[in-house]
Amino acid sequence: MLFYFIRMEELIMKLKDTGLSVQDIKDKVNKYMIETYERFDFLAERAKDMYIYDENGTPYLDFYAGIAVNNAGSCNEKVVAAVKDQVDDIMHTFNYPYTIPQALLAEKVCETIGMDKIFYQNSGTEANEAMIKMARKYGIEKYGPNRYHIVTAKMGFHGRTFGAMSATGQPGNGCQVGFGPMTYGFSYAPYNDLEAFKNACTENTIAIMVEPVQGEGGVHPATMEFMQGLRKFCDENDMLLLIDEVQTGWCRTGAVMSYMNYGIKPDIVSMAKGLGGGMPIGAICATAEVAKAFTPGSHGTTFGGHPVSCAAALAEVNELLDRDLAGNAKKMGDYFSAKLETLPHVKEVRHQGLLVGVEFDDTINSTDVKHACLDRHLLITAIGSHVNRMIPPLIVSEEECDKAFEIMKEAVESLC
Repeated sequence: MLFYFIRMEELIMKLKDTGLSVQDIKDKVNKYMIETYERFDFLAERAKDMYIYDENGTPYLDFYAGIAVNNAGSCNEKVVAAVKDQVDDIMHTFNYPYTIPQALLAEKVCETIGMDKIFYQNSGTEANEAMIKMARKYGIEKYGPNRYHIVTAKMGFHGRTFGAMSATGQPGNGCQVGFGPMTYGFSYAPYNDLEAFKNACTENTIAIMVEPVQGEGGVHPATMEFMQGLRKFCDENDMLLLIDEVQTGWCRTGAVMSYMNYGIKPDIVSMAKGLGGGMPIGAICATAEVAKAFTPGSHGTTFGGHPVSCAAALAEVNELLDRDLAGNAKKMGDYFSAKLETLPHVKEVRHQGLLVGVEFDDTINSTDVKHACLDRHLLITAIGSHVNRMIPPLIVSEEECDKAFEIMKEAVESLC
């Protein structure tokens, strides 16, 4: 058996330095990794701004941004510099001592989005799990042992751990099949149907939990009436409004947080993806009153609030705000969506900022479109059978939108 011994000073992750071929890399993945994703059939060796490059330097126009992560562009200079600086100081210490990146990021996030308290996590799923736990504990401690029921939306998506996937209103989805009974205490109602949500609530309901735009559900933005109605209904019934902004947060939708588009504020909000600039981080923010539900021992995390991730997130948030990338997301989202409406076989284009979905008629399969775009060096995602989702970095320009449109047009026409 051949082993590769490489000294640390020689550990440069470029294919040419490993002595391996692309097929060797694929073979190692197939042999050693548990695969649950359909891979793009190319090797991503480096990335910068709007492009990912393979081992030959071939550029791929990136309109999925690591699934709505690289909001200020891939390997943003200020984010990279923050990571390098922090690595030299301290990489990990757990949450016993105070650390500067944690404190500065906490202040920046809470002051920017108008919330009181933050609890760090490592991913969006973890953030949603924490949000569910906080709401249930708050309800039980304040109102009694049965006040833990939560209503979520049909076709929503909140993650793949047990609480989060139980909150996901997609019975039969792969994230729920084969795991036995879901966590008790959730009911589902049709998205954007205010009366259905009201009717799904009982005397034991403590919260309503929704995404302001259903991303994995096909890119469906909430209506103004729905979101404002939920806020009013929760206020009138001593219930909490939980908003999942894992995909929509941090300037993606034309506002810093999508709930700001509706003139409301949640009791708890979850975030991840675009917060970290490419580093793993998640968080929930809550009002001071609700945040009291978390006490020593009730929730915790080894890596949450990791100094390097917090330093990266602080640099990313500053970039998003200083460059008004929310404003660019709104402008480019409107521009790109208007062009997409002229594609062949389009049934509907839905968007909020640069969270964009194109639904095709039954003659066009979205996975086929995704692969046809990949063949032409454009990276997009597919949802279900007929929806393609585009979530590019928020630095995208009109020229790059034009290029993506032309590739998608050519891809769709090749399938007709």
